[in-house]
Amino acid sequence: MQYISYYDSPMGEILLAADAMGLTGLWFEKQKYFAWHLDQEHSEQETALIKRAKEWLNVYFSGKEPDFKVPLHYEGTAFQHEVWDILKEIPYGKTVTYGEIAKQMADRRGIAKMSAQAVGGAVGHNEIAIIIPCHRVIGSNGNLTGYAGGIDKKIQLLQIEGAMQERYYIPKKGTAL
Repeated sequence: MQYISYYDSPMGEILLAADAMGLTGLWFEKQKYFAWHLDQEHSEQETALIKRAKEWLNVYFSGKEPDFKVPLHYEGTAFQHEVWDILKEIPYGKTVTYGEIAKQMADRRGIAKMSAQAVGGAVGHNEIAIIIPCHRVIGSNGNLTGYAGGIDKKIQLLQIEGAMQERYYIPKKGTAL
């Protein structure tokens, strides 16, 4: 059984979902893939786990790095899980490129290279925004492409963390728009 609750963030309403094992979703209202894996039958209830996630968000939105973790329970393919596990390793206030993640995955698998586009697809399907920090992934040349919550939110999240740099830019065309 999944439970849901809403969180009023400085960037708009967020829907949180959790089951007995961990947080299963954290979506900005109207984002791409909103509530994609939310069970048809769920109950609105602020469980202890959801309260912990809200505490984490309170610390985060105050401009500080949370010093505690929220248990997570996400659905996806083995490839997506591998990408999301790498995302969780990106330090607060830092960014990496899709290509860097692809190289890391290729190195772990002992292969010559991995598709940055495939990595981008997995990053884009992350259902636990902010806590699994997909907003910290940028294009190789500073392109701020590919955030399901919207490019404006990606910029705000990077600003909260002090990670926004002058060289980063919004593309004229593409998935960020």
